[in-house]
Amino acid sequence: MRSLNYLGILSLLLGVPTHSLKAHDFKTCSQSGFCRRGRALSARAKEAGEAWSSPYSLDPSSISIASNQAIFIAGVKSALYPEINFGLELRVHDDGVVRVRMDEVRGLRKRYDEAASWALISEPTISSDIKWTAGKKDIRAAYGPKKENEVVVTFAPLTVALLRNGKEQVVLNGQGLLHMEHFRTKTQEVTHTEEAAPQEGAEAVSDDAQAVITPTNPRAWFEGDKEDDYWEETFSSWTDSKPKGPESLSLDINFPNHPVVYGIPQHATRLALPTTTGESPFFSDPYRLYNADVFEYLASSPMSIYGSIPVLHAHSADSTVGIFHAVASETWIDVGHSAEKSTETHWISESGILDLFLMPGPTPEDIFKQYSRLTGTTVLPAHWSLGYHQCRWNYVSSDDVRTVQKRFDEEDMPVDVFWLDIEYSEEHKYFIWDKKNFPDPVDMINDVATLGRKMVVIVDPHLKRTSDYPVYQAASEKGLLVKTKSETEYEGWCWSGSSAWVDFFNPNVWDWWKSLFKTQQISTWSWTESTNAVHIWNDMNEPSVFNGPEITMPKDNIHHGGWEHRDVHNINGMLFSNLTSQAVAERSEELTRPFVLTRAFYAGSQRFGAMWTGDNLGTWEHMAVGVKIVLSVNIGGMSFSGSDVGGFFGNPEPEMLVRWYQVGAMAPFFRAHAHIDTKRREPFLLEQPYKGMVKDILRLRYSMLPIWYTAFRETSVTGLPVLRPHYVMFPKDKAGFDIDDQYYIASSGLLVKPVTEKDATEAKVYLPEDQVYYDYFNHHAYRGAANGKEITVPAALHQIPLFIRGGSIVSTRERPRRSSTSMKADPFTLRVALSRTGTARGELYLDDGETYAHRAGHFVWREFVAETPKKKSRTLRIASRDMGVARPGEAVDGVVLKAFNPANAYAQSIADVRVEKVVVVGLNSKPKTVKVEGGADLNWEFTLGVAAADKKEGTASILTIKDPRVSVVKDWAIIVEW
Repeated sequence: MRSLNYLGILSLLLGVPTHSLKAHDFKTCSQSGFCRRGRALSARAKEAGEAWSSPYSLDPSSISIASNQAIFIAGVKSALYPEINFGLELRVHDDGVVRVRMDEVRGLRKRYDEAASWALISEPTISSDIKWTAGKKDIRAAYGPKKENEVVVTFAPLTVALLRNGKEQVVLNGQGLLHMEHFRTKTQEVTHTEEAAPQEGAEAVSDDAQAVITPTNPRAWFEGDKEDDYWEETFSSWTDSKPKGPESLSLDINFPNHPVVYGIPQHATRLALPTTTGESPFFSDPYRLYNADVFEYLASSPMSIYGSIPVLHAHSADSTVGIFHAVASETWIDVGHSAEKSTETHWISESGILDLFLMPGPTPEDIFKQYSRLTGTTVLPAHWSLGYHQCRWNYVSSDDVRTVQKRFDEEDMPVDVFWLDIEYSEEHKYFIWDKKNFPDPVDMINDVATLGRKMVVIVDPHLKRTSDYPVYQAASEKGLLVKTKSETEYEGWCWSGSSAWVDFFNPNVWDWWKSLFKTQQISTWSWTESTNAVHIWNDMNEPSVFNGPEITMPKDNIHHGGWEHRDVHNINGMLFSNLTSQAVAERSEELTRPFVLTRAFYAGSQRFGAMWTGDNLGTWEHMAVGVKIVLSVNIGGMSFSGSDVGGFFGNPEPEMLVRWYQVGAMAPFFRAHAHIDTKRREPFLLEQPYKGMVKDILRLRYSMLPIWYTAFRETSVTGLPVLRPHYVMFPKDKAGFDIDDQYYIASSGLLVKPVTEKDATEAKVYLPEDQVYYDYFNHHAYRGAANGKEITVPAALHQIPLFIRGGSIVSTRERPRRSSTSMKADPFTLRVALSRTGTARGELYLDDGETYAHRAGHFVWREFVAETPKKKSRTLRIASRDMGVARPGEAVDGVVLKAFNPANAYAQSIADVRVEKVVVVGLNSKPKTVKVEGGADLNWEFTLGVAAADKKEGTASILTIKDPRVSVVKDWAIIVEW
């Protein structure tokens, strides 16, 4: 969020760039010393061909195996530097994940090794079913129910391979690109060795106290013939002092039998990652993971944007395997595909240890579960946060907020949340209201809350450096701020002007930060002009520094523990939002679920809130790539995600805005947002027919809230994403590996094809199976095929290609309301979409939507089933049963319930909520009777379609059962007989 006028002034006065995207604002690999060195290493290996060999080897005599057999430790040497010691450790977890760690041992300094401690929810449980067997050339262990998994460590050269049924899944250092640059002194003279390469007669000399390596030197053969930005690096007008010298980590991670890879968000590109290497790369630079404030980012680029999750899925029709590399420093990743069979990746990180988790799968579902056991699942959000959010930079006053709310109600458009950007605060001193424009903040908040709505207010990580700002003063006096390389308080420039940054790596910060959000005075300063109806937006937390290198903090800044910013950069933003989430949850005695939106994120951020895709443009290209980015971050574990509806920049034409509302309504996080210089574009300002279209879209979203909330319960338990691309749903269908413009909503059976092209009147949809798919709105039946089939469907501007997969039952609430909180007692409609065999199932999850009572078992979790009790029976039985009782001991939002009482307090509170309508789609013929099992006949209507569930395409038959008066919390059955 940038005002170009404001930044223009900053640029003139301070030399701060005005950030429309300029290539020179951000590094390419060739401008980054360690990336350049890593890529050069790869180039030398490729040029050497079969003569290339890794200098790293394992010393078999150093092998130590823990008593439980699951932990294997050994020493590693580099033939280039025999005086340097490395340690290798492998652990096999009880779910089959293999953790591979390598660090320098007894070095001059300590490498940063704490990234995993921030990402993991706990130390993983080690397997008790492992036995290592050492041979002359390797050591290996087979495990799994049928010993189908095997991990093999080869001694010389060192490689680590994960196999399944004898087939290689992941290979580390198979190309010999492993290189952990060891710590050294700047005046250190290189010692000659000849063991790493076939060349002879090499020598090393010292010149001006720095190593100069001749081309015949083995080290030159491996590392290059000169020191390349080892001790200092300049980019534009900034110089990085690099006091620790070179410490980068290079590693090739290859997937010999997997042709497609997904993940490593966040990048604006296709879901199936295009190649960055070879003769005709799609991108010339590697993918970069380095949280950055990229203003107006490109719609197709490997450059980093706001978040970084170093997790990758490699996929084939036979299996899926995953890796998670717990590294927090800047990382570049080259991706290459070979002969449509394998994938080669090269990871180059600036600092840190090798801490790699190999996830064996073998299915996408298994990978998600394995990853979520490591880093946690998406937290079950507050129900209201799944509604519609209205935001812009900026609503300028209390009266502006009230007027916008009034207009929504006058137009009968639902909305749950109103947002305030940076201008609410006095001189951008967050927590402090600008009383000129917001003279009555608590009254304003209460006016919104009275109608069942919430507010979200921005709190950025930079603190204005002024004596009249108590938050800054306290942080400075307590020593809680990030420091420069000289150990003085770091000063940079952001919205507040001269600013300082809280160091969230300092444990002394945590309780202090939480105290700021208390709504009652408990310390020197608390946010008493706030209420529990206010939630928080954390922006600019990459961190964004207007006058810093690459618009961020200098890498040689110092955090708690003496770690440089380069070591922790990608984690920095996560800690800010994580602590904010905890602060909002704990701000009063009445614990309620917080909503915190973050722009920067890392592995594990999903445990604390939502993210959005940042400062996008109001273009068709950005609308389309936003869908792909959201799918990608879902792959990375962050299901609660979305893009700014309408684009942050620009003034989209009405057609584009309608399409963008359709995209937003079918995303987990649904928010409209706009730049301060854009025209006001609240949906009630549109002319007809566009206003009516957007109103219908908003109402559709609210009717589907039970579907979205049930989807979030599922992901909070299983780790499976809310939005599921084709390869997750149909992992063996090769035709769908590259599909990233349609997706499924969890296991609801809903298939979405967003329309992101101008003037579209129809859309092409891929159906992957021999199953019927029904149009959500008119129940037209489309038939897939066993080998996949592309269909063309109507997609005029008022139409959303949305389908119910045959075999699904979805629950909706169809009564229009002003907000989600007004719907809590509303009845339900069940859509029963029969499969080609005449069956269907679905789930519905409910709780109070705001507190943590569900963790104590206060919820309703129902399963709906439609089936024929007996073979060739002329009866369809539609039944409801309790899932909490059916699955005792299953975790709910991370808490395992030892017992479940279906008559819990919440269930009793909605005992009168009923199912008011059941719509059965796809019956073969008109029923004779429809009644509640053990009860009287029901009122129903039947419309005969031209296509049955198991026959040709066309309008399906519809049975509408009116008000069966069955409870949503009770077991019941409806019997349909022919």
